[in-house]
Amino acid sequence: MKAIRRFTVRPVLPEPLRPLSDLARNLRWSWHAETRDLFQTVDPECWAASGHDPVRLLGSVSPGRLAELAEDRRFLRRLTAAAGDLADYVSGGRWYQEQPGELPAAVAYFSPEFGITAALPQYSGGLGILAGDHLKAASDLGVPLIGVGLLYRHGYFRQSLSRDGWQQEHYPVLDPNELPLALLKEPDGSPTRISLALPGGGSLHARVWLAQVGRVPLLMLDSDVEENGLGERGVTDRLYGGGSEHRLLQEMLLGIGGVRAVRTYCRLTGHPEPEVFHTNEGHAGFLGLERIAELAAGGMDFDSALEAVRAGTVFTTHTPVPAGIDRFDRELVAHHFGPDAELPGIDVEHVLQLGMETYPGGEPNLFNMAVMGLRLGQRANGVSLLHGNVSREMFSGLWPGFDPDEVPITSVTNGVHAPTWVAPEVFRLGARQIGAQRTEDAMTVGGSDRWDAVGDIPDQDIWELRRNLREQLVTEVRDRLRTSWRQRGAGTAELGWIDGVLDPDVLTIGFARRVPSYKRLTLMLRDRDRLMDLLLHPERPIQIVVAGKAHPADDGGKRLVQELVRFADDPRVRHRIVFLPDYGMAMAQKLYPGCDIWLNNPLRPLEACGTSGMKAALNGCLNLSVLDGWWDEWFQPDFGWAIPTADGTGTEPDHRDDIEAAALYDLLEQRVTPRFYERGQAGLPDRWIEMVRQT
Repeated sequence: MKAIRRFTVRPVLPEPLRPLSDLARNLRWSWHAETRDLFQTVDPECWAASGHDPVRLLGSVSPGRLAELAEDRRFLRRLTAAAGDLADYVSGGRWYQEQPGELPAAVAYFSPEFGITAALPQYSGGLGILAGDHLKAASDLGVPLIGVGLLYRHGYFRQSLSRDGWQQEHYPVLDPNELPLALLKEPDGSPTRISLALPGGGSLHARVWLAQVGRVPLLMLDSDVEENGLGERGVTDRLYGGGSEHRLLQEMLLGIGGVRAVRTYCRLTGHPEPEVFHTNEGHAGFLGLERIAELAAGGMDFDSALEAVRAGTVFTTHTPVPAGIDRFDRELVAHHFGPDAELPGIDVEHVLQLGMETYPGGEPNLFNMAVMGLRLGQRANGVSLLHGNVSREMFSGLWPGFDPDEVPITSVTNGVHAPTWVAPEVFRLGARQIGAQRTEDAMTVGGSDRWDAVGDIPDQDIWELRRNLREQLVTEVRDRLRTSWRQRGAGTAELGWIDGVLDPDVLTIGFARRVPSYKRLTLMLRDRDRLMDLLLHPERPIQIVVAGKAHPADDGGKRLVQELVRFADDPRVRHRIVFLPDYGMAMAQKLYPGCDIWLNNPLRPLEACGTSGMKAALNGCLNLSVLDGWWDEWFQPDFGWAIPTADGTGTEPDHRDDIEAAALYDLLEQRVTPRFYERGQAGLPDRWIEMVRQT
């Protein structure tokens, strides 16, 4: 049977509206409110239906509406201003260009996932969201970064629930032509091809898609090309999918193919070659081997090439547990390298030695990607002070004779891209107080001198802002809950109760993250009677919004989701606690601002950083968290609470959960809810508002 070909119909914009296409295909719109407002003006209904995706919007607007806009002088003035602003943004000097000394002309940043916007769903969780924030912050600061990743045709799974609350996975089918991407092409117009050698004389081919993230190019390799066989076409099918060989090929394409893609991009565009290569986790570790092979091809011996590559390589580990590291069978790796496969100029034994677990307790028959990353990187870091300590201990065997404190792994605490996560209402309040430019500078460059004037914002304005954001969240929750219940098979007549779910005047707690066991999704359920008393308190009630995905292969995580869902389905409490399926960026951008408390209760010290609490804090949400990750170094009683823990006491895990859950209930009953509900002379929660101000 002949294959069915898909055709993408692109709208032909009237000449005066052509700049809309450029604005839609530069992802700066995802964090630039004025550009988003412009797209909303094009057609508010189509904008909402598109999921706030400009490319989809422009493909759905009627020709009549486009013709109308092409004659609308006011709209055209706004369009001209937005296009000019983007041109100035991508070409003008910024913070990096003002720094003294000789800085790298370019840095290549490799990651298996990038969470930039919901319109480009190429992320699963915190690693990808961090990588996306990294690119956006680099763009705002003028850092000459080149991002490198893979383009997954099915992205990561969409989550729904069965009637009995069991997680179900659905993988979308993504057409790159319908995404904000452009093919990287040779001067003759043909698509660029990147190829890797496979055992037995085969090849793995990939084309390169370009996502423009403000000033930063993101190169995404895609193996779904006609030159490949069926198996090879599926290498970039989905994020974190497939068996060991599938994952190995993904990581070879990311690391080795990624370096080749960078070289090709620089050749075609004249972009400076990277002087530094940064790998975000071990998945891209093979990039170091490709760079060694480049030097070896020029006559350099392996040891000299290794030292030269190490001098320009940075490795960031995000994993506080050995189980989170990719490890491959030694023989599988050997099969894919050497004379009859990839990188024939490097002795296979050299490759294998880089990933060998040569420390006590290591597995000699396994190839460890994090170990290779550490051996190939001159600089290595964890992602918080505490995680740096954990990483030095975890990898100390690689430096025999060194005390853990002497292991050369430092820490750089993760940050977040404020313009992505700060609600527009928060920005507008800041702009009224200190001016729009100063507020924008505070979010992109930082500095306490830019934030000091926040202290002068009246209490009433802060409290009205918080209630407005809470009210928006209530509306969002009801809409999502109604959609979820329809997916679970409920009819409209059964769902009238959803109109009473949550209350915009009740203390609102958020808990949203991936669902591995160490994050303890169900810790709040340890004493259900105490939790119900908190939810249903006649004077000081709380309400909780929960979200999170379990890994498709993790039935234990799915059971935790089901346990939480079944509790939230109880008619006695379902107006006070909800589980929202399909946690992602779009949901998070409503959830962080709308909550009063951000709850985080991992098993300490297994949270590497946990940046969701930072995003919530940027919007005036207070943290209630175990002292783990970033909160361990940033906690102050002026803007949050620390949940006492029993780590390091030798307490049996089940008993430890009981102890820490009781501590959580105590804090909520005795400290948090009284502070939220107490009122001063003006009828406002003065002490709570002061804590909000301090965030």
